[in-house]
Amino acid sequence: MNLLECRGVTKRFGALTAVRNFSFSLKPGEILGLIGPNGSGKTTLFNLIAGVYVPDEGEIIFKRKPINRLPPHQICRMGIAKTSQITMPFSTMTVYENILVAALYGQDLKMPQARKAADQVLDIVNLPKQRDDPAGKISVPLRRRLELGRALATGAEVLLLDEVMAGLTPAEIEEALLLLNKIKIQATLILVEHVMRAVMGISDRVLVIHQGEKIAEGPPANVAGNPQVIEAYLGKRYA
Repeated sequence: MNLLECRGVTKRFGALTAVRNFSFSLKPGEILGLIGPNGSGKTTLFNLIAGVYVPDEGEIIFKRKPINRLPPHQICRMGIAKTSQITMPFSTMTVYENILVAALYGQDLKMPQARKAADQVLDIVNLPKQRDDPAGKISVPLRRRLELGRALATGAEVLLLDEVMAGLTPAEIEEALLLLNKIKIQATLILVEHVMRAVMGISDRVLVIHQGEKIAEGPPANVAGNPQVIEAYLGKRYA
């Protein structure tokens, strides 16, 4: 059974069609890579799934229920959480308080249960030493971990991870990959990423979006050699 499905989803912004007739399915426990050139529609698709935008056409199904007309907070409590390219923690609150808020409101927990969930997530994303640090004072790599921790603390079954490795060094990328491999035990992942080595190495399957349309889908090795994909990234000269 598919956990999540997009069926013919289209989103327009005036004369611009950002996502056109896009369909895919996601199975429980899968890591799905979503790649494409800048401006191809990746983040727009994430925002459609998360309820930030409403599709102009098509349907989004989560656990056999349509969600494309629901607000983001309802979709989150159903089990879908999204990270952002630009990390936006509550900067004056501590790292722990940021995660606690996500557990309280994402899972609608009482305080004792939320504290327990926040403690567990803090360990998973390896931030116990930063527990009492203001979130606005920690480094970019640690903010990336915090952003992931906040999404995980909502209790999500599906995590939409939007460039969680942006701005990281090669060593930090390796740490991030280890963390994602640990998290995939608890949640199904859709990963938007420009670090090709990372997304191709960790994904079970890859979707390629270009100018709002799906141009390729399959195992990472097959997608990497697809002439349409090469052309989308490098131009006809290299395809």
